[in-house]
Order: sequence, then structure tokens, then C-alpha cells
Amino acid sequence: MGRLSKPLVEVLIALAAVIGIGFALLQWFLVSKIKLSEQPAKGGKSKTDDGVCDDDEEGPEGFEAVRKCSEIQNAITIDGSNILKLLYEYFRMFGFDLVADQSEWATEARLSSLGKPDEQNKLPYTSDELGRFNRSTWCLSPFVVFLIISNAIVPTGATSFLITEYKYLGVFMLVFAIMIFLFLGSVRSYSTHSQPCHYNKNQMCKSSLANAVFSTLAFLLGALTSVLSGFLGMKIATFANARTTLEARKGVGKAFSAAFRSGAVMGFLLASSALLVLYITINLFKIYYGDDWEGLYESITGYGLGGSSVALFGRVGGGIYTKAADVGADLVGKVERNIPEDDPRNPAVIADNVGDNVGDIAGMGSDLFGSYAESSCAALFMGAISSFGQTHNFSAMSYPLLISSMGIIVCLLTTLFATDFFEIKDVKQIEPALKWQLIISTVLMTGGIAIVSFVALPPKFTLYDFGNQKIVKNWHLFFCVSVGLWAGLIIGYSTEYFTSNTYKPVQAVADSCRTGAATNVIFGLALGYKSVIIPIFAIIVAIFVSFSLASMYGVAVAALGMLSTIATGLAIDAYGPISDNAGGIAEMAGMSHSIRKRTDALDAAGNTTAAIGKGFAIGSAALVSLSLYGAFVSRSGIDTVNVLTPKVIIGLVAGAMLPYWFSAMTMRSVGSAALKMVEEVRRQFNTIPGLMEGTTQPDYATCVKISTDASLREMIPPGALVMLTPLITGIFFGVETLSGVLAGALVSGVQVAISASNTGGAWDNAKKYIEAGVSDHAKSLGPKGSDAHKAAVIGDTVGDPLKDTSGPSLNILIKLMAVESLVLAPFFAAHGGLLFKWFS
Repeated sequence: MGRLSKPLVEVLIALAAVIGIGFALLQWFLVSKIKLSEQPAKGGKSKTDDGVCDDDEEGPEGFEAVRKCSEIQNAITIDGSNILKLLYEYFRMFGFDLVADQSEWATEARLSSLGKPDEQNKLPYTSDELGRFNRSTWCLSPFVVFLIISNAIVPTGATSFLITEYKYLGVFMLVFAIMIFLFLGSVRSYSTHSQPCHYNKNQMCKSSLANAVFSTLAFLLGALTSVLSGFLGMKIATFANARTTLEARKGVGKAFSAAFRSGAVMGFLLASSALLVLYITINLFKIYYGDDWEGLYESITGYGLGGSSVALFGRVGGGIYTKAADVGADLVGKVERNIPEDDPRNPAVIADNVGDNVGDIAGMGSDLFGSYAESSCAALFMGAISSFGQTHNFSAMSYPLLISSMGIIVCLLTTLFATDFFEIKDVKQIEPALKWQLIISTVLMTGGIAIVSFVALPPKFTLYDFGNQKIVKNWHLFFCVSVGLWAGLIIGYSTEYFTSNTYKPVQAVADSCRTGAATNVIFGLALGYKSVIIPIFAIIVAIFVSFSLASMYGVAVAALGMLSTIATGLAIDAYGPISDNAGGIAEMAGMSHSIRKRTDALDAAGNTTAAIGKGFAIGSAALVSLSLYGAFVSRSGIDTVNVLTPKVIIGLVAGAMLPYWFSAMTMRSVGSAALKMVEEVRRQFNTIPGLMEGTTQPDYATCVKISTDASLREMIPPGALVMLTPLITGIFFGVETLSGVLAGALVSGVQVAISASNTGGAWDNAKKYIEAGVSDHAKSLGPKGSDAHKAAVIGDTVGDPLKDTSGPSLNILIKLMAVESLVLAPFFAAHGGLLFKWFS
């Protein structure tokens, strides 16, 4: 038996989740102390933490920058000006005088459309208007609420776009949930009688109807948690971007701390809430299932399916949104008009910043939540059919949850190194500080894995290995989890080498721009193909070691090991888009060169860490998919998968094709939306007088609408391809062909995803290398607007849908098809293969 008692295990898991959520809220509180209404310093220049005296913190100019940052943040989050105007007119209509309140709410809510600042008191609204803000609490009638809601459902910002997207997903999830219930319930004609267990025939398990009901509930809970993960991540990102910009006035260290703390909010909220919801779900289901652990954990697999279903549409929809805007902004603004990337004259710039949040933040949050949920569910299911599952050893069964709990504590300690123990004082320290987060968390987690393995697991136990019994020791699982953890670090550093402009591969891509865009594209593609080698070998070693030691259960916990430091990984990943938005806001607000230099340094480091995050996501997807694949093969009753049989080989070939079909659909969607965006941006530059001179504001709303409409419309076909493939294959061709489809998609999808993500990242950083001009070589290729720079921009534009739409979405494709097949395996095994049955 494991050395931990059941009550102690339950307390440890719940306590770790609560501590993680508390730490996230603490970080949110610390970020919220950065006021968007802070008054400028008086008299003289203030010295920043990197020793640079800055004019931006003094006088009306400094205050004007604060006001502009607040406006831009509101435009990115949700176009709040219309709401405030409606409220303002409503209060005036009833003649209310509102208290002259200088609270943060009043300050942040105040937009420039309500008047000019009171210069005497340094307030962002006129003294006359201040007198109107009192006795407001009771006059928020249903009419006002209706105005707010009606404005919020118009997709004009990140919040309202996600709300609209989740409306579509809500309908889809409800329909799919009904389908899961009908399919699983029909396995035994909706019988309510107990039945012999699939793996232990001497024990009675709950009915197939119960499995249908609880799998459906788990699916809905997973979908809801995934929605919450993405939405909360987006909220903190949009909350923090302007605050990061304002902190850059005080120095690069303050700005780094604001961005990283904000990323940590997302990381810890996601990791902790995912663990807590899964733990609560298991305990609630256990009230009904009792000692039927096989049925309990089989139904829990629906939790992973719900998480990945939302993640797929979030990734695809967000990726189409952001890249349509980014491509349009770059091609017209940077190449044709030779204006900066985030110039406020560019009509697509707000849509681009909104897209960073809905794609790279909300999409990534849902994606990694899906990976965590699936790896946990796969490990729990494989554990349930082992000896400690059959003997009801709660401590050993909870091993995957204890690993995740230890990961939260380790990541908490690791985060303190970046925010409290050390202070960033120079731009050169940013990237090393982020990379040290990966190293510290990996080293500490290795020790944590050893502790959990030796106190939670019995010294020796038996695992189910495709019909055979495999004797495993607790130190075997320590190596399984550890090899997954260190493989993730290797994949991360390999990704950094091939995508960071600090190293030769990206510098060679930048150098190829001297002869035009064609050679840039050729070098970038070659780099992407080559970058696949090291990650694949790392995954191979992880699979071989973990499978040899503990069969498919070992692969499942290896995937969990790679994701055990998910809180740190997500903090680093979310840091990138937050810094990117901060730089864009600094540019649009017209802040000084010294501030933009700091935000550019933050963005450059974030761009590399974002690529590392994608590498982690893809690597973990490979291990997660393999563990789910093993669980599917086991649950569907297949003894061996023989690739020489026609049923399997046709599935294998078709599955290998799916990532290319999926990529074609997503890239074409981006291209189609980008075409409309380019035409609209050109139209505005050509027809709006004074736009290039900066005397007229562009029509941001039309560009936002183009991205919104395109993403909501175009995310459906690729999503349907992924969701329907296992259904069609399993129903008409059977479980053997479906096993071939899953294997082919896994092998092909991982490599296409790594290549696409790294190619796009390399092109992006090659462009930034030329723009920054930090070395003699880079200066010889620049400056901005040179032929080499234009070639680099074109390469970056080609790479945008690769690294932010197709590549990241492919890892969800391979995971989602595997977990969907596992959840519906009983139905496919009982009623699948209709086509072969008809012709036999």
C-alpha cells in the first residue's frame, strides 16, 4: 500500500489547488496596484531602475500618456466608450449629480470622449463632469443594464469576441454532449442493470447508461473549465498590458515584473482550477460509483474531451482572428506605407492587439488545459485497471493528481525567483531570467517527483499491459515522470535555438533577406524542417524509457511530467503577448523612445519564450496522444495493431494526411481574411483625408469586424474535420481502422506542427533582428524600410499563420481525436465497422 492515508491525500491535493489559486489572486492584486490613474511626478526628471532619466513621468505630457494608455486598453478589451456615453447621457437625463469621486473605478472608466482633463487638478476629466458622479448606485435600472449587455455582445474587443465565440461553442457543446449520451447509452440499449467489468470479469460495474450520463457530465465540466481558463487568461492579459506600458516609465525591471506577474496569474489559475475541478468531479462521481473505479475513471475521460474541444475552436478561431489583422497591418502599413508596426494610423492595429489576446492567451490557456486534463485522465484510467486500482489503493491511484499538486508548489517557489528574489536591472537580463525559470522549475520538480513517487506508491505493483501483467516498482515511475519533464526542457531549449535571433540559424535566415523574399522563404522552410530533429529524438527517448518501465501508464505519467510545471510554462508564455501589447500601446500612445526601447526588449524576449511554449505544447501533445491511444486500444478490445492488415494501413495513410488537410483549411482561412483586411486598410489610407498625416482617426471598427466575422465563420470547417473524423471512421470502418488513423495523425501531426511553429518563429525573429540593429551584421541589413527588411516582413507574414494558427492547432488535433476515440470506444467496439460488416 501507499504510505499516505486517504484523508491526507485529499487534503494535500485540495490544499495545493487552493494555495495556487490564492497565489494567483495575490499576483493579480499586486498588478492591480499599478494605477491607470496615477498622477505624474512633479518637478524634475525621475530616475528609473535602469539608471535612465525619463521625461515621461513629469508634467501634463506624462499624464496624457496615462490617459491614452487607458483609452487604448479599453479599446482592446471591449469598446467601452459607447457604454460610458450611454450611461453619461442616461444620468444627465435624470439630472443626477454624481459624487466628485477620484476612485480608481471613476478614473479608469473615464474616457476622453467625455471631455478634456482638468489641468489644474491633474484629473482625467473636467471639474464640471466630476460633479455629476453621485447617487449612482440605485439608478442602474434594467434599461441601463440592457444598454451595457447589448453593447457587450457586439464583438468589438477581446472580451466581447470571446463571449460571441463561446455562444457558438455553447450550442456545439450541447449538441455534442447529447450525441455522447446517445452513443454510449446505446452500447447496451440504455440498460440500467449492472454488468461485468471489462477488465475484471469477476467484479460487477455500473450500467452503460450510468457511463453515458457521467461521461456527458464530465464532458460539459471539462468544456466549462476550458472556457473559464481561456477567459480568465484573456482578462488578466488585457488588464495588464497598459499597466506594463506605464511601469516601463519607471524602468525595465518594473515593466518585466508587471508582465510576468500577470502571466503568473494565468498560469496558476489554470493549473490550480484544472486540478481542483478534476478532483471535485472525481469525488462527486465516486458517490455514485463507489468501488467501481473502472467505470468511474472511464467516465472521467470525458473531462479531457470537453477541454480539448473548446481548445480546438479557441485556437483556430483566435489564430484566424489575430493573423488576419497582423498580415493586413504588416503588408500595408510596414511594407507599402513604411510606418511602424503599431502605428495608430494603421486601421488594423487595434484588431491586431485584440487578436494577441484571443489567440495567444485564451487559445493557449485552453490548449494547455486540454493537455493537462487529457494526460491526467489517461493516467487515471490506466491506473484504475492496475493492481492498485483493483485493490482500491487511493494514495497510488491519486499519483497523477499528487504530481500536479507538487508542480503547483514548485512553480510557486520558482516564480519568486523572477519577481522577488532577484530584480531585473538591464534589458539583457530579461531573456536569461525567463530561461532560468524553466531550469529552476525542472530541477526542483525532479526532487518533488522523487518525494511523491516514494511516499504515494507501493514499492511494487502490477500494471495492465495489453492483456499481459507487468510488474512495476515505484522508482520506475519516478524515471517515467522525470524523463517526460526533462524531455520538455530539451524541446524548449531546442525551440529557442532555432527561433531566437541570438543564434546562427535565425541570423542566417535574416542574412538571406539580402537577396529578396524568395531566399528568405527557402532558408526559413529549411530551418523549420531541421528543427524537428532534436524534439523528435527527445520524444522518442521519453517514449522508449517510459514504455519500457511502465507500459502505457508510464507514457501517460511522462506526459504529466512534461506538464507538471505548467504554471511556470504558462506564465512565461502569457508574458509574451502581454509584453507585445504593452509595446503596441506605447507606440500608439506616442510615448518616448526610451520607453519603447524597454517594451521592445520585453517583447523580443517574449517572442522567443512564446515559441518555447508552443514547443512544450506540441511535445506534451505527442506523449498525451500516445497514452490516450494506448488507453483506446486497450478499451476497444484490440490485442495488437498490425500495420500489415488492410484495415489498419488505410487508416494509417489517411491519418497521416489529416494534418495537411487541416493546415490547408486554416491557412486558407487566414489568407482569405487577410485579403479582405489588406483591401480595407488600403481603402482607408487612400480615401480618408489626413490619415497618413495623423490628423484623422482611422476606422478601427471595420477592421475588427473583418477579423471577427472571418474567425467565427472559418473556425467551423477545420473543427468539424477533427471532431467528425473519429466518428465517421469508427462507425463505418471500425476500431482497427480508427487505430490506424490515430497513429498516422500522431506521427505526421507532431512533425508538421513543430516545423510550422519554428519556421514562423524564425521568420518573425529574423525580421526583429534586422529592425533592432544590435550588431554590425544586423545594421548592414537594415534599417527599417530597406529591401532586406521588406523581404523579412514578407517572410514574417508568410510565417504568421504557420506559427500562430496551423502549428499550435495541430497539437490539439492529435489529442482531440485520441481522447474522443477513447470516450466513444465502447460504442465503436460494439456497433462500429458497418461498412465492413455490409460487405462481409
